[in-house]
Amino acid sequence: MTDRFPLLIGHEIYRHSTYGRRHPLAIPRVSTAIDLARAMGWLPARRYVESPQATRAQLCRFHDADYVTAVAAAERAQAVDDAVRRRFDLGGVSNPVFPEMFRRPATAAGGSIRAAELIAEGGIVYNPAGGTHHGLKDRASGFCYFNDPVLGILTLLDQGLERIYYVDLDAHHGDGVEAAFADDDRVLTVSIHETDKWPFTGGVEDRAGGLARNLPVPKGFNDTELAAIRDRVLLPLGERFDADAVVIQGGADAVLEDPLSRLALSNRALWDTVAALRSLAPRLLLLGGGGYNPWSVGRAWAGMWGTLMGADTTQPPTPDAQAVLRGLRWEHRHGRAPPEAWFTTLADPPRPGPVRVEVEDGIATVLRP
Repeated sequence: MTDRFPLLIGHEIYRHSTYGRRHPLAIPRVSTAIDLARAMGWLPARRYVESPQATRAQLCRFHDADYVTAVAAAERAQAVDDAVRRRFDLGGVSNPVFPEMFRRPATAAGGSIRAAELIAEGGIVYNPAGGTHHGLKDRASGFCYFNDPVLGILTLLDQGLERIYYVDLDAHHGDGVEAAFADDDRVLTVSIHETDKWPFTGGVEDRAGGLARNLPVPKGFNDTELAAIRDRVLLPLGERFDADAVVIQGGADAVLEDPLSRLALSNRALWDTVAALRSLAPRLLLLGGGGYNPWSVGRAWAGMWGTLMGADTTQPPTPDAQAVLRGLRWEHRHGRAPPEAWFTTLADPPRPGPVRVEVEDGIATVLRP
């Protein structure tokens, strides 16, 4: 595999931008992961790329022009009328109006597009602000205004790549990406997500009319179960598909401490999965995604970057990294008295368990031709 880099794409817009004080995305995520990576000595300046903001033309490679116009207009006016709210799902509880509601997702999309350009000849790029996998062509969905994974994959295809393997590790089904490529046999999408969780799609029998594979998992999903899926599903499917590039949605909301899922992974299980998948193709685009506890998502994403850099992710945080972690605030009942381990470790303890019958049955169903 070509290993001329990895590079990390980021931007300062994420440091002070928030969806609103009561929204799950009120927390610092991308900035925390980047600050931790720097504090650990894992992110030298030469590895950092500032994200561009996607242009209107780039966004319209997937999204309808009327929708892109509506998001930009809502940011300027800081308001939407009832017709816009109904048509584009803007201005509600999940997809609120906020000061950077166009610029922030357009920057995340620009990061994934730039990342796809950078790996045209091979290599690895991480865009932790990416992974907005619910966004649809003509409306916002599930905190996602623009679908940067789709835009990144389209950029790879536009450069002549013929097979893209998309793996979604988020606790929520990667419905927007699946729908975008349901009729495109150049893209194999696989989503591992919690059973009976919003958006309530992605059943194990659902192949979206094409190559898609879905593996819903039960609450309490553990490290041993993810390892089984990795070794028996993700790696064999990827090897058979013989992809030119792997795109991973690395949402951190499947980690035990996340408030929006009932799964029970350690961050190490996610890191091990990323490490295994990187060997499948000469190009890797790693994205962020869900994650709604600032300590667990920051530690998980920093460790993903450390994994790509070949760092020892089990080492304790440096004093500077501890200062980053102790400086976080979270207006959630679990954030009022965070455990000391959230300050003094980056790697979670392993969280093994049995491979339950629901997971075994899902594996067998997904592997059927």
